[in-house]
Amino acid sequence: MLWLLVITLPCLGGSVPVTPGHELVGIVGGCDVSARSYPWQVSLRVYNRTVGRWIHCCGGSLIHPQWVLTAAHCGSLPRSGGPQPSLSVGQLRLYDHDKPTKVSKIVRHPDYNQILSAKGGADIALLRLEAPVSLSPHIRVVSLPPASLTVPERKMCWVTGWGRVTVHSPLPPPYHLQEVEVPVVGNQVCNQHYRKISNNTKPIKDDMLCAGSKGQDSCKGDSGGPLVCLWKCSWVQVGVVSWGHRCALPNFPGVYTRVTSYVSWIRQYQQRQEPGR
Repeated sequence: MLWLLVITLPCLGGSVPVTPGHELVGIVGGCDVSARSYPWQVSLRVYNRTVGRWIHCCGGSLIHPQWVLTAAHCGSLPRSGGPQPSLSVGQLRLYDHDKPTKVSKIVRHPDYNQILSAKGGADIALLRLEAPVSLSPHIRVVSLPPASLTVPERKMCWVTGWGRVTVHSPLPPPYHLQEVEVPVVGNQVCNQHYRKISNNTKPIKDDMLCAGSKGQDSCKGDSGGPLVCLWKCSWVQVGVVSWGHRCALPNFPGVYTRVTSYVSWIRQYQQRQEPGR
């Protein structure tokens, strides 16, 4: 998934839970998402002047009616005079009855290093919408975990998106949102694997989380999307798709920004929008 390091705007991208009996096609190794399964899923769009329309670049998650969580390496600023990125919420299929929502502000975490990109850590950003979206059964916010939450090794979680279904194959029309179940891999084990292809003795930093297995992973175009786990009967977002080595290779799980490391930073922006503040 080194793809994730080079998908600055613009770009095109898929993921869903695997149900027994269903063919494994998707995110990599996923299936079509059923209606209302992931009502917080967001598509980040950039305007492509060549084709004259908004194109999917990255994923994201609605964490507040006016705030979206995504990866910092997705939040590229537009060229001088170019349009700000927009968002699409409440969709299962990309470009189906599009009603883009304008982004008014991009807030990258201050520790994010654009030169190091996702590998440098702090690959997390917030997008402020021009106006709050109306919540419905198809559009809802995802819960954030407490900062104290420890995600155990081998915990099964779900990642979603419209990214590539293999490292060389884009999600085909009708671009249906995909999901796949992935096991959490401990940072110590993940570091052992990634050291084999890195000059860094600790490529997996403390603010990162690994998840995935052979044939089941996020891929290019899924960056910024949510990794969610069922916790005490509720879905909570524990990761943001960040980077990795190609897609779905054995011993190279996907690398995510660990949301618990940034909950307090996220909350300060959410709380500014709460009524009475």
